[in-house]
Amino acid sequence: MSHLPGKFVWFEHASSDIPKARRFYDALFGWHTESMPTGAQRYSMILNGDGTRSEGIGGYRGAAAAQRAAWQGYISVLDVDATYASALAAGATGVSAPADFGIFGRGATFADPTGAVVSVWKNAHGDRPDPERTPIGGWCWSELWTRDDERALTFYEQVFGYTRDTMDIDGDATYYLLKTGEVARGGLMRSVRPDAPSMWLPYVAVADCEATTQRAKALGGAVLMPPSDIPNIGRYAIVEDPLGAAIAFIKMCA
Repeated sequence: MSHLPGKFVWFEHASSDIPKARRFYDALFGWHTESMPTGAQRYSMILNGDGTRSEGIGGYRGAAAAQRAAWQGYISVLDVDATYASALAAGATGVSAPADFGIFGRGATFADPTGAVVSVWKNAHGDRPDPERTPIGGWCWSELWTRDDERALTFYEQVFGYTRDTMDIDGDATYYLLKTGEVARGGLMRSVRPDAPSMWLPYVAVADCEATTQRAKALGGAVLMPPSDIPNIGRYAIVEDPLGAAIAFIKMCA
């Protein structure tokens, strides 16, 4: 059993209408959902695969109708309680204190000092190894859009031990790669809209960016960023699902 601290290991969609979210994403990415027992309750787990080699990659969680739907990422840590305490000491706001989740693991949630919500998780059974190439329908990236990139960088480097590399992007903005060792675990950039709330945006690997964008529109989603190229990386788009949660997808370069 091994863990990969700093890796995003799970993503969860929170909304007031789980069946509606399931219909959209199952049709968009070819996912399927199974209701799994978790003690006295059941959990809607997202599975990706061809049915014979499916694996759980995330889930759906109910939320109050007044709460905006959103995707939330889980970062692997070796000690949930220590990381949660470190995050609060570094300026985060607690959302849910460390707790055990049956036989699955232990987790906690907080909002970073710029307002982006993220969870930490220690899987009781260890983390899956990094694949050589992300399968279609799998999570391949997570990106923080923040109102204050310097403050966010300081926080994530302090709490998670990330190091940084930089990439130049259009205009005067800088794109930061958050790394553990030589492995890039996520991105960080200042939001292009100063009034936009800070948020983590997850990416799904797809076979065709244009086709996935058109399918999202036909299913009731809204296009936030039309298909665009990232040189030497791939072609991506960002959409908002019918419940209001943003998600990105990308066709990676061969």
